[in-house]
Amino acid sequence: MHYLVIEHFRHRDPIPIYRRFRAQGRLAPEGLEYISSWITEDLSRCYQVMEAPDRGLLEQWMAQWSDLMDFEVVTVLTSAAVQARLAPRLDA
Repeated sequence: MHYLVIEHFRHRDPIPIYRRFRAQGRLAPEGLEYISSWITEDLSRCYQVMEAPDRGLLEQWMAQWSDLMDFEVVTVLTSAAVQARLAPRLDA
C-alpha cells in the first residue's frame, strides 16, 4: 500500500525535525519504504509518500515523530492501479 502522509510541523518549525533526522535518520521500521517528499515553501508542512505492506509499520514510524508533528494519512493508489481496477467498467 502507498500512503500520502501530510506532516504538520508543530509551531510551523522544521528545525527540531531536521535536527532529529540529521542525528538519527528516518527512524523507519523494517518494511516501511520512503518514496519521496515535498515541503511547502513556508516550511510548515511536508507531503510524503510512503509504502508499506500494512499500516501498522506506518503507525510505528509516526510514533517516533509524533512529539514534533501531527499527521494526516491518506491511502493512495497509483494511476496504473486505478486503471486496472476500472478497466472492466470502461468498456461497459
